Amino acid sequence: MDDHNKNLILATALSFVVILTWFILFPPEEQSPAVTDTSIEQAEGAQPVEGDVVPGVVPQGGATPVTEGETPVEVGSVAIETPYLTGSISLLGGRIDDLALATYRETLDPDSPLVQLLIPEGTAADPRSGAIGPAGYYALFGWAPAEGVDRTGVPGPDTVWQVESGETLTPETPVTLIWDNGAGLTFRREMRVDDRYMFDVTQTVENTTDTTVAMAPYGLIDRVGEPDGTGFFILHEGVVRMSDGELQEIDYNDMPEFDADANGGRADRIDVTENGWIGFTDKYWMTTLIPDPGTSFNSTARYIGDPDAAETGTFRTEAVLGRVTVAPGDTGTSRSQLFAGAKEWETIRDYQDDGVAGFIDSIDWGWFFFLTKPIFAVLHFLNGLIGNMGWAIILLTLCIKAVLFPLAYKSYVSMARMKELQPEMEKLKEKAGDDRQAMQQGMMKLYKENKVNPASGCLPILLQIPIFFSLYKVIFVTIELRHAPWFGWIRDLSAPDPSSILNLFGLLPWGVPDPGSLFAIVSLGVLPILLGISMWLQQKLQPMATDPTQRMIMAWLPWVFMFMLGSFASGLVLYWIANNTITFTQQYLIMRSHGSKPDLFGNITSSFRRGAKPTAAEPVKKPGEK
Repeated sequence: MDDHNKNLILATALSFVVILTWFILFPPEEQSPAVTDTSIEQAEGAQPVEGDVVPGVVPQGGATPVTEGETPVEVGSVAIETPYLTGSISLLGGRIDDLALATYRETLDPDSPLVQLLIPEGTAADPRSGAIGPAGYYALFGWAPAEGVDRTGVPGPDTVWQVESGETLTPETPVTLIWDNGAGLTFRREMRVDDRYMFDVTQTVENTTDTTVAMAPYGLIDRVGEPDGTGFFILHEGVVRMSDGELQEIDYNDMPEFDADANGGRADRIDVTENGWIGFTDKYWMTTLIPDPGTSFNSTARYIGDPDAAETGTFRTEAVLGRVTVAPGDTGTSRSQLFAGAKEWETIRDYQDDGVAGFIDSIDWGWFFFLTKPIFAVLHFLNGLIGNMGWAIILLTLCIKAVLFPLAYKSYVSMARMKELQPEMEKLKEKAGDDRQAMQQGMMKLYKENKVNPASGCLPILLQIPIFFSLYKVIFVTIELRHAPWFGWIRDLSAPDPSSILNLFGLLPWGVPDPGSLFAIVSLGVLPILLGISMWLQQKLQPMATDPTQRMIMAWLPWVFMFMLGSFASGLVLYWIANNTITFTQQYLIMRSHGSKPDLFGNITSSFRRGAKPTAAEPVKKPGEK
């Protein structure tokens, strides 16, 4: 293998080492559950004007905290039942705080629990078990007082609502909650849900007093205690928001560093004039507040609590709309939406087509979004045709290789020509001896006389690097790969190959190290082993390097990659195997068609003979040559 290709492969190997080292040194941190005070305070400021956006009207929000040993207030609830969601709406505050995803389970076991997205405040894992659990994750809507009414006259987090109509919230049956403040204002909250993950919340206030009142509608999402996320640097988990076409992502650990807010806590606020949304995103799940398109609002990310104790603080996102002025005898109305569910590409794209601007960017496409987006779109299309994500990855590899074929063709032709020069290069090496400068000058002259460009093989390999990382990103972040089977023992393409050489791939009656174990790196599955073999065979298309050190490094490289990629997602390893196999076939056929006959068998056998002299490709003689 020529020197420039060796250097490129070594650079690629180094990139993998960096990623693996980072993952080992910075694993996900476990956080302890906690609860916090979250009381809504009255808005302050100048005389309101109808339609103006009110900043900071929800300074600390939430309900009365539940302390250790205290029994939470028992109130009723309204059930939520859709094809994709199950849970309930608590009548305490009218909050959506119990929501599970009906089509997703925690593990591949069909009896494992459903993925629980939202949980009531104060819910936590049993501290005696040592398990880590959440301490509250819910969505709440309400009104902040501004004129003619104080905070006791508007519904708050502790308000107990009544059900005016509806028994169970389904796509066909909405539910309306009602609360009368006893002073002439009647509040209603109509909730609808579609057949996927979108809630529609319409808030109204009827003014039967003889005084004009003004208040600002809002929605908030509270997450108490920093969640136990993936913790991998290539994935964003935290606040995600779109503000008039500008996407912003904020990590949880950055929120306590916000500037102190006069209304309480620490906040980062953006005034959205037309279109936007804000919420929290996990690897596969998301909750997002979405005001009506064309509505101006304050988009606020807030941290409430001790900046040095994120495990006890409250992470919040708010969407505070403009003040609504309600004259005597009139009714004020405000409408918002809440997305709470899985980040399915097709579902989110449909919501974007229905008016949620830039919603597809809530999926973390990364720096190479210009590659990850089209790569996933093609992968999703192929999966729809085939019905199997594993075969779709292999077909995607064929498509990528077809696009890059013109560049690959030039590269392989150049390799074939360089192989014809191998005997001349051996002569130069013997003649130059230890004089490296003379050797380099002789090689450049040889290349020039034979019109060979040694750098022509670089571009295809360079293009493979961003494509590889883009596909890695796609497989890592998109929920469509989660628990997606290929065949046989590969039941989850987003997880490492579960088979292991340590028990002869299941033939021996003992277990294997856990994925997080130090010994897991030697617990190689079938796919990583096939990857190493495919790289090794690809090397054998070319003669071994003449330099002993280079020959030793290149001999070990396939097996280093095999161990490094052993813990990577099966889908990514499958792509790499398919890519190596296609590359091997292309390179062999093109080299044969241009007068070079790779001595594949000779290179394989010589690699097993200690001290064997590397064999050169045998040039194919043209008719008439001796």
